[in-house]
Amino acid sequence: MTTLYQALMLILDVIWFIMIVHIIMSWLINFQVLNLRQPLVAQLWDGLNRLLEPIYGPVRRILPNTGALDLAPLVVFIIIIILRQALANNAGLFLGY
Repeated sequence: MTTLYQALMLILDVIWFIMIVHIIMSWLINFQVLNLRQPLVAQLWDGLNRLLEPIYGPVRRILPNTGALDLAPLVVFIIIIILRQALANNAGLFLGY
């Protein structure tokens, strides 16, 4: 069960890191520090969008339309924090305490 606990925490950590990279990259694109006409930037941006859209999509359908302000990453961050805390609080079940 320890392996399951560690695997779940690793998956949540990887999602967290990918989301941080996506958010920072979106800021850099919006402030025109990065240009989507550069092939590497465009490929990285497309890959991040493809990875995160299955996570953001259901959240966006539930949230009201706020125009240009996308609240889906914030909601997903809160969900990840709740899941990590729930796993940490119930670590005894995984670790056999």
